[in-house]
Amino acid sequence: MTVNKDPAADAVSPQTEDSSTRPEILDSSAPVKPFWTTLWQQQRENIKVLAIALAIALVLRLFIAEPRYIPSNSMEPTLHVGDRLLVEKVSYHFHPPQTGDIVVFYPPQQLQKLGYGSHQAFIKRVIGLEGQTVAVHRQKVYIDGVPRPEPYIAAAPQYEMIPVTVPSGHIFVMGDNRNDSNDSHIWGFLPIKNIVGQAQFRFWPFSQAGRV
Repeated sequence: MTVNKDPAADAVSPQTEDSSTRPEILDSSAPVKPFWTTLWQQQRENIKVLAIALAIALVLRLFIAEPRYIPSNSMEPTLHVGDRLLVEKVSYHFHPPQTGDIVVFYPPQQLQKLGYGSHQAFIKRVIGLEGQTVAVHRQKVYIDGVPRPEPYIAAAPQYEMIPVTVPSGHIFVMGDNRNDSNDSHIWGFLPIKNIVGQAQFRFWPFSQAGRV
């Protein structure tokens, strides 16, 4: 017995070409992007992140804190040549420096006249505040006639200094290495406005890292 078949049943449908398998035809008339444009598209996010990080670092350095290094031995034995410090710049906008603070400052006019640059930073310890009388006598520093205990100095001062009263808007600073320090006992009072900030943290060398 024969079976009637639909003639179309045996017909093979013509194979349709999948467009996904066709090789892409390059349009030679399409413009070629410059190399820098392609690089920018690839690295845009990284560049943005780097720019933001640099901006934050700049703001922190200008207004919050900045690193400094010790160039001389005037603060020994507390700080040594080559030490790296973090100088905090905010707190003195809210309260004045206190006795015992270690401050970084730009040189006053007296030092600039001796050839120091106006932005050459110095570092010393605050000894006398405005209105206080400072003197050095018989190897001791006196504040308002009272000898000041100073366990942090390298050696007792080997000089005499007549009593002087710190004027308003100024402080009296000295190096912990009293006999080898270019400080207020030589050039006078430091204007508070010249202070950059307070030395807070030593981050180098690692073996001595910590608060100053």
